[in-house]
Amino acid sequence: MDHLGTVPLQTRRLMLRRLTFDDCRTMFDHWAGDPQVTRYLRWNAHRDWTVTAEYLYEMEKCYADPTVYNWGICLQDGTLIGTIGVVRAERAAAEGWQTLPDALRGTEIWEPGYALGRPWWGRGYATEALQAVLDFWFNRVDGPWLSICHAVENPASGRVIQKNGFLYDHDAVYHKYDGTPVPCRAYYKIKPIKEM
Repeated sequence: MDHLGTVPLQTRRLMLRRLTFDDCRTMFDHWAGDPQVTRYLRWNAHRDWTVTAEYLYEMEKCYADPTVYNWGICLQDGTLIGTIGVVRAERAAAEGWQTLPDALRGTEIWEPGYALGRPWWGRGYATEALQAVLDFWFNRVDGPWLSICHAVENPASGRVIQKNGFLYDHDAVYHKYDGTPVPCRAYYKIKPIKEM
């Protein structure tokens, strides 16, 4: 793989860019402080904007690492509405996979994840942002595959995943950072083969 880090990406309606410390109030107000947004995420809602500020302070330092992929999702007018990223999975590469090709079982697992403020739900923004990240991952980073999961109780996220061509593989239980178990559905997508 050719790790490139968090480079700017653009779609028809969105701009994906690095987050900055200056985004802390907007990020907190638009989604990080909203328990309804973070309900199915691994992290809990931030108690106040200073928690978001601490996170962004650390994130700005992480951007020097070319294996860090964490974008702010912005509308064309610059309004920051969410985040999307790709991270290394914490679990073993072969754990639980049933239909994943054998050739990929020993490779690193990378997973996209996203969060979007409630005022922008149901408008196709998450689907569009994920498509941009998939294009980048497969065509520029040259990643061989990605895994992804969603909470069973969050079928809207499942629709985003399915619209982007991920294949369902198995049910699993993942855990929030505080240890809370979350029943999930796991999917994968293999790098498309380019036609001649």
